[in-house]
Order: sequence, then structure tokens, then C-alpha cells
Amino acid sequence: MPYDHKNTTPDGLLSQRMKLMLGKLNHLHLNDRCLVGSGGGSVGYLAHGTSTDYMYDVGRVPMAFTFEIYGDPAASSKDCFKMFNPTSTNTFNRVLNDWSAVFFTLFSISAHQMDEFHPNASASSNFKKWVSIDDYLNGYLMERRSRYGKKMEVLELGMQEMRTYFRLFLLSSVLLLFMFCSRISKSSRQIVSAIPF
Repeated sequence: MPYDHKNTTPDGLLSQRMKLMLGKLNHLHLNDRCLVGSGGGSVGYLAHGTSTDYMYDVGRVPMAFTFEIYGDPAASSKDCFKMFNPTSTNTFNRVLNDWSAVFFTLFSISAHQMDEFHPNASASSNFKKWVSIDDYLNGYLMERRSRYGKKMEVLELGMQEMRTYFRLFLLSSVLLLFMFCSRISKSSRQIVSAIPF
């Protein structure tokens, strides 16, 4: 949650709700292993290179988060890879399972959090139009219409699009090959001097 580039956390009800939601997710899925709060104000260091502050202040995204998914305090500070990436299969699978559960829960409850917050919202965003990504994917993965109006399953529609892109790729490859070959044939002709020797 904001702020990553300042040593503060925003004031207000929305900030409190973000922190409360993160605390619940930390307790529910991560056994309270993670620090919860802003990168600059709670975690202990400024996290330059994230866009959380920009999204929150300029983009007016009401819930903007930065997650540090993994950290190994026992790793050498000279080995950046081991510091921020699990190196054993068991640790990798645990981190993947834990954080997948966190994100699925976050996606499903964030829209409900925004609905509760809507009556007190002062931002210009229209929260009524927001849809949980979980609800969106449930509808999206069932069926979609192709560009020809025919209802299709998503996998079938994807394969149709892939075939179309492959045909376009093949056509452009043939055209490029033709242009390349014609360029070679022009450059391999002997240049005849206009002045006789």
C-alpha cells in the first residue's frame, strides 16, 4: 500500500481499510509472516522503482499495492537472486501456493470492499461500474462470441485467433522472402561500365 517513496502512510478510511484487508490476508494465508503496511512507512526501507505511489496519487486507484513476495534474511546481500527468490522446490511450491491463495482472495474481496466504501468516497471514480476480476473471469471463461457472432468456448476461440495470426505471419514471411530474394538478384548483377576501355 502507499507510500513506497515516502516514509509515510496515507491518512483516511481507505488507507485503514487497505491495511486491515492486508492484515487479514496475512493472517489467513501467510500465518502472519509478512510485514503489513507501506513500503516506506512500515516495512523499513523505501521501495524505489514501483508505481504504487503514482497509481494512488495521480491515477486515483483507490487500492494500490506493492507486494514483496519472497525474502530470505539468511541469504548474502551479495547474492540478489537468493535474497528474493526461493531456491528449493519445496519453498518455491509453498510460496506459489500461499501467494496464489492471497491473490485469489484479494481479487474476490476487493470489489466488495469498494462497494462498502462507495458511500463515503470522495474520489471521482465510479465504483459502481467496477467488477471483481473473479466475477469477470467466471463469466469470461464460460463462453464468448467470435467476430462472426458464433458462440464458442474460449479455447476454441483462442485456437481460431492463433490460426488467423499464423496465416498472417506466413503471408508476411513469404512477402519478405520475395523482397529479400529480388534484392539479392538485383545486387548480384554485374555492373557494366558505360566507358569502353
